[in-house]
Amino acid sequence: MTRKALALISGGLDSMLAARVVQEQGVQVEGVNFFTGFCVEGHTHAIRKQSQTRPKRNNALWVAEQLGIKLHIVDVVDEYKDVVLNPKHGYGANLNPCLDCKIFMVGKAVEKVRDWGFDFILTGEVVGQRPMSQRKQTMPVISKESGAEGLLLRPLSALNLPATKPELEGWVDRERLYGFSGRSRKPQIALARRLGIQEWAQPAGGCCFLTDANYTVKLQDLWASRQQRQYELDDILLLKVGRHIRPRPHFKLIVAREEGEGNYLNGYRRMYTYLDSVSHPGPMTLIDGQVDEDDLELAARIVARYSQGRNAGSVEVEVGRPGAPPLRLRVTPFGSEEIPREWML
Repeated sequence: MTRKALALISGGLDSMLAARVVQEQGVQVEGVNFFTGFCVEGHTHAIRKQSQTRPKRNNALWVAEQLGIKLHIVDVVDEYKDVVLNPKHGYGANLNPCLDCKIFMVGKAVEKVRDWGFDFILTGEVVGQRPMSQRKQTMPVISKESGAEGLLLRPLSALNLPATKPELEGWVDRERLYGFSGRSRKPQIALARRLGIQEWAQPAGGCCFLTDANYTVKLQDLWASRQQRQYELDDILLLKVGRHIRPRPHFKLIVAREEGEGNYLNGYRRMYTYLDSVSHPGPMTLIDGQVDEDDLELAARIVARYSQGRNAGSVEVEVGRPGAPPLRLRVTPFGSEEIPREWML
């Protein structure tokens, strides 16, 4: 009887290797990727010129293609909010609830194993690789609190851990699994080459924006400005795009830094108040918050500062509001030295 394993596929090398190692033992493997909204590096790479050398792809889908397996992508944006807002095990260095995140992901995989008829779960976790979620002390916590218990196999570190059901039942040969540990990537890279894998994405933990200090400053600012710790998908996507400037507590500007970002922000024109320099080429800009006429003039001056009319006597800026006809303001641009550093997020 062919056994079936459900692999958590993040898009990084470790999950790719874990799936391949188990595939090599004749197990039928399918992948699952849980979409939280916080790990979509392909989104920002695709719209920014500075990322032109990086592949414009969803790495989880790409890994599944390389492995020749089916990938299930499951939207968990709403369910995941409680993990971000109320992590039982706390945050890492920034707003990353890494241990709670892993427990959540494995727990969702347990549900899918039951619903879809799989025998066990596998992940690319390596003992000691990550300071919060991948320590020897936390591995049993993940297995227990997720409900996976002995159904969770970690092929890259299995020899450092107690045998699980797939090993005990002979579904996989424990002797053909590995005992990797620590933060070095050399063992995984060597294994990839032995398995004929020539290309892989960077470690997938780096794609989670909650580990990024600059991003979490913006997220905390969003919560402070709205006086509640809550978010929607559009909120967290917009935090990844543009230059964020908060000149007054009740509103901020999201200023495109290049054409790709401008095109992206343009898609939100009907949802947000926007500003666009019309007398000189300039950046598409959104306003997040409620503004009055004085606020709009200040915002327009900032937009003019980032336009090609920054040294002109005046710049004409179009202002559009949802459900209202656009209007035009002629303003004097801010000087570069006049924009206080504390406004910049």
